Amino acid sequence: MRTTVDLPDELMRKAKMRSAERGESLKEMFARVLEREINSQVSPGSRHRMQLPLIGEAEQPQVDLSNEDVAGILDTDDADHLDL
Repeated sequence: MRTTVDLPDELMRKAKMRSAERGESLKEMFARVLEREINSQVSPGSRHRMQLPLIGEAEQPQVDLSNEDVAGILDTDDADHLDL
C-alpha cells in the first residue's frame, strides 16, 4: 500500500543512513520497524500500577536541632575540610 508520511528532515536522513548500512530499502526498513513496534506493544490491561510508599509519622526518633546547632556543625565541617 502506498502512503505519504511527513517526517522531520533529520529523522529521514538517519533512516536513509541506517537502511543503507543494513543493505535494505527504506520500504523494507519502515515495514520491519513498524512490524516490531506493533507486535511488541503491551496492552493497557496488562500494565501494573506502581504503588508508592506512604510517608507517615517517623518510626525512629527525630533529631531536634536548632539553627545554631546546624550552623555549628557546618562551621566544624568547613574547618575540617579547609584544615583550619
